[in-house]
Amino acid sequence: MDEEYDVIVLGTGLTECILSGIMSVNGKKVLHMDRNPYYGGESSSITPLEELYKRFTLPDSPPESMGRGRDWNVDLIPKFLMANDLMGMFEKRRFRKFLVFVANFDENDPKTFEGVDPKTTTMRDVYKKFDLGQDVIDFTGHALALYRTDDYLDVPCLETINRIKLYSESLARYGKSPYLYPLYGLGELPQGFARLSAIYGGTYMLNKPVDEIVMEGGKVIGVKSEGEVARCKQLICDPSYIPDRVRKAGQVIRVICILSHPIKNTNDANSCQIIIPQNQVNRNSDIYVCMISYAHNVAAQGKYIAIVSTTVETSEPEAEIEPALELLEPIDQKFVAISDLYEPTDDGTDSQVFASRSYDATTHFETTCNDIKDIYKRMTGSDFDFENMKRKQNDVFGEDEQ
Repeated sequence: MDEEYDVIVLGTGLTECILSGIMSVNGKKVLHMDRNPYYGGESSSITPLEELYKRFTLPDSPPESMGRGRDWNVDLIPKFLMANDLMGMFEKRRFRKFLVFVANFDENDPKTFEGVDPKTTTMRDVYKKFDLGQDVIDFTGHALALYRTDDYLDVPCLETINRIKLYSESLARYGKSPYLYPLYGLGELPQGFARLSAIYGGTYMLNKPVDEIVMEGGKVIGVKSEGEVARCKQLICDPSYIPDRVRKAGQVIRVICILSHPIKNTNDANSCQIIIPQNQVNRNSDIYVCMISYAHNVAAQGKYIAIVSTTVETSEPEAEIEPALELLEPIDQKFVAISDLYEPTDDGTDSQVFASRSYDATTHFETTCNDIKDIYKRMTGSDFDFENMKRKQNDVFGEDEQ
């Protein structure tokens, strides 16, 4: 371990593993450590089911009706990669006209603007132009564009239009849903990016305690573990490794619910995402429900896992998610977690210590992707270029093996 690295990464959450993979592909010498004996950190999947009961300190073991413990892989933080029966809405003429406008919109071709100036016209005015009702506006902003509040309504519409285009194009590409989800749970994703880093020469160490982040003149120079110091030029880590460099930015409540039935009024779907817009329940933030099932190899046969999450706004978080829990009844077992959300206190430019943000209440990867791109830009001084990543991989593997 007594070596010099370009980048040391602490924690194997999804954000850290993706950045580790990217840095390795970019030719950086990377050391990736985690104090835990497993991958995933906060974003791990727990198996067997008995382990979940222990983690939430439930007094009993899972009943026999839950099936075999090892058939379960339960995500602690649910995220779908970028469902409600949309057709009723899509068939409404005004909404269809709006979607056609979005699909044809090209920010480099003013002929597609239809009187909308993407740099000055607000989204509120675009909705007015197409005479869309409040329910459709709530749906579009929160379920398609994935905004968490209504602040977007009064800023120029370009970003919102591009977000809706991404949703529509993903839907066209994958059929019934624009979302992707890995079999055996989200815990597979950090491991996939860890393997990518290893292929490009990254070194991984699990179960490795971090004794000290070594600084010199206000800049990181290494990490001390079990008496040895690995030197580095830059450090990436989750907030738990640097409590003195992060601040609390709120709380999120997540409730894992085990069900023996699909959610009502979802056409018996074996997976779905429900977003309850904040307007509909007199809140400042949306409530999210992510449901997956035995079809994804994460639960015993005939069982479903629904995870409800939202940003905490009152002193009674469990009461805040009641509207979502009512949709899930009857619930076989609940596991309730309230977590603090942390964000870095500085951008890392001086110290070269780059902390990720805690995972928020959303059930999609939009905010996590933004954090990854933001950290990448602060570390390298340039925007992340996915096409360039693909070219570098093709140089190693050849195009046919991707």
